[in-house]
Amino acid sequence: MRAPGLIITADDFGLHASVNKAIVHAFREGVLDCASLMMAGPATRDAVARARACPSLAVGLHLVLADGRAVLPPRWIPDLVDADGRFGARMVRDSARFFLHPRVRRQLAAEIRAQFEAFADTGLRLDHVNAHKHFHLHPTILSMLISIGRPFGMTSVRLPLEDGTPPWLRPWLALLAHRLDAAGVFHNDYIVGIRHSGRFDEAALLAALGRAPRNAVGEIYLHPALESGAAIASSMPAYRHADEYAALVSPRVRSAREQLRIEGFRFGGFADLAPRA
Repeated sequence: MRAPGLIITADDFGLHASVNKAIVHAFREGVLDCASLMMAGPATRDAVARARACPSLAVGLHLVLADGRAVLPPRWIPDLVDADGRFGARMVRDSARFFLHPRVRRQLAAEIRAQFEAFADTGLRLDHVNAHKHFHLHPTILSMLISIGRPFGMTSVRLPLEDGTPPWLRPWLALLAHRLDAAGVFHNDYIVGIRHSGRFDEAALLAALGRAPRNAVGEIYLHPALESGAAIASSMPAYRHADEYAALVSPRVRSAREQLRIEGFRFGGFADLAPRA
């Protein structure tokens, strides 16, 4: 039987120095438990340095296969990225290409492996894996994630199952959970953050804590930064990153978590799931 718990995660570690600073401070002074690291972000080196200086912060791999930069050079994966090495944001089109074209799948597998290798090269312990835009819901990506990730020590993967998930998406989520279970990979039971993405302020975080089930493992994820706006990322100019950071370091949120006796957890795999020291 699973032990209940709640994990609070920040995505996009490595996207911008403002994001990196917010994540480390929210871990040290707030309620943040984990961070998910982009391996080819504009500020990835800075994020890795900050993570090494804060070894108790649990860090996982934020696999980027859409709307971001690849690790491999464009000439190695020309069917995946543009001349600048960036993935596009046409995920429906790319999903079909992953199914239909063997050459595209070979390049996809190479890039996934390269991102795992880049994470391993940091020397950080791999706490968990998730994907930018939840692209690991794609069966092809999921298969590669499991087969490639396990040798790199992957023990935990995000399940993006939120209350109110559209009916058409639930079979894909059920398949994801089934395949992770079959592979012996730990996953959360539910998530909070998809509907609040970019606007997870103090009130929303307090409400999420108040509704947290006591008989399941949940994850709340946010996108904090010290500042908001297009300077962080042009693909999400409306995100209120500073509000999400403020929520994570809010004394009211910390007090609510303590009063509700919701301990801070990290992923780390089901066998290793334990309160943060």
